[in-house]
Parts: sequence; C-alpha cells; structure tokens
Amino acid sequence: MSEEKTGWLSRLKQGLSRSSSKIGDGLTSLFTKRKLDDEALEELEELLIAADLGPSTAARLVADFGKTRFGKDVSDDEVRRALAEQMTAILEPCAKPLATDASKKPFVILMVGVNGAGKTTTIGKMAKQYTEGGYKVMMAAGDTFRAAAISQLEVWGQRTACPVITAEQGSDAAALAYKALERAKAEGADVLLIDTAGRLHNKTGLMEELAKISRVLKKIDPEAPHETLLVLDATTGQNAHAQVETFRDLTTVTGLIVTKLDGSAKGGVLVALADRFKLPVYAIGVGEGVHDLHPFEANTFARSLMGVEG
Repeated sequence: MSEEKTGWLSRLKQGLSRSSSKIGDGLTSLFTKRKLDDEALEELEELLIAADLGPSTAARLVADFGKTRFGKDVSDDEVRRALAEQMTAILEPCAKPLATDASKKPFVILMVGVNGAGKTTTIGKMAKQYTEGGYKVMMAAGDTFRAAAISQLEVWGQRTACPVITAEQGSDAAALAYKALERAKAEGADVLLIDTAGRLHNKTGLMEELAKISRVLKKIDPEAPHETLLVLDATTGQNAHAQVETFRDLTTVTGLIVTKLDGSAKGGVLVALADRFKLPVYAIGVGEGVHDLHPFEANTFARSLMGVEG
C-alpha cells in the first residue's frame, strides 16, 4: 500500500472517529453476550437512526442483518463487520471517480450548495489537485453576492498559481461565467471550476441565477457545464436530504461532494444519501488540508465508519 494511500486511510479513520465511536460504543453496550431478538434489533435500529443513517436505511440494514442471525448469539465485532458489508453494497454503485473528458476542453465544473457548505474551499482543493496532476486550471468566483467568497477564491488562486476570474461584488454571475469560459477556451485551460452563490432564502432568485449560468455557458459550449456538483456539509446531518432535493429542483445535479466529515458524529448520513438518491459521490473531505479531499471509496468508508480494523 502506497504511503499516500496509508496516510489517507489514517486521516479518514481519524476524521470519522466521532461517527464510528458513537456507533461503536452503542454496539458494544448492546451486544455483549446477547441473543439477537426483536428487542435487540429495535435497539440496533434506533442506534443507526441516531447515527444519521435515517429511518428507512436503518430499517433495511437491520432487517437484512436479522434475516441470517435472528436468535443467535452475536458479538459487537460481528455486527460491525456485517453492517460494514451491507453499507458497502449500498455505497458501491455511488462511488465513482470524477473523470474529466479531454475532448471537452475546458471541462466545465459548476459547484453548487448552500453558503457555508465548503464550496469555495473545495474548489481550491480541486484546483490544487488538478494542477498537481498536470492540468491547466482556471477558477471563476461566481458567488458575486459575497465579497468573502471572491477574496477566498483569490487566495486559492495564489496558492495554486491558477488564474481566478472575478467581477465586482453584486455583478451578474452569469456574465462572469460567460467571460470565464471565453477566457478559459482562449487560453487553452483543461478545467474551469465555477463557484456559485448558495443563498437558499431566495430560492426563486437562485434558481433563475443557476439556470441563467447554464444557459449562457451553452452559448459557447452546448454541453457545458459538464458536471454540476452539489457540495454538502456532513455536520448538517439529515438536513442534507432537503438540500439534495432543493438543488435537484434548482438545477441538474450530476454528483455529490461531502465535506467536514471530521466535524461531527453524523457520518452515517452519507449512507442514507446514497441509499435514497443514488447520485454519484465523487469525493469526501475530512479536514482542512488540500489532500483531505479524496475520491470516495465505498468499502474503505464503510469499514472506517463502523470501526472495523484490518
């Protein structure tokens, strides 16, 4: 196993430690020399719901687990491993790499999500990773509503040596996106990352803005944006479901990035999101560092969440 892979695995385990401890401690107290009866299954379901797996996913996991082991003595380790396997089966279809298409140059990625979800930081981290991979990257500060978002992206531009297209605060975001794609095309950029506003209190305005951005991009490239990624903050727990629903109504969401998994005990929400929405989960974040944003791997995540060693 490469050093980078080992380093990520330990960061992931550390990042998910609050979630895995919450589930693990509950399992240890539940299944110390205990037969798997109806009461135990009910308590297991409650534990999984409390870990933000959501009622329907928790019920399905527990029902499947109970089918083969009902009436038998089970250990907490056995429960962990069995649930990790079941979670992997749910997550596997959603664990897809974010692949850029060289024939679509620049490959346009539109980032959406509520304010505070970590969109701008995620764009910066992606820019860094793409440039390290030899790609020529440009960024567009399309959240023209917030001065902080513009300056934050400019800082990432300096860190990554990537040009950042900006406009005055309050400018038309679609006009900025158009200008950014024109320039990215003219300068031979491989990837264009576009930030957007996330103020949900004015859904109509945001819907119109996102629709307009997509519309003007298509004037230059009929297929742009090539990906529209919804960034979700794991610390919001079950509220992430409402955000997916809202943004799917506002625009065409092609995949998810889940951030701040190290900030709460709500890591289970990712399993619930995969189970319900079936959207690709391209990457997850477990810290502030550039390499704390990593492609999502179903088995690694499920085993880390359940605290399965080895």
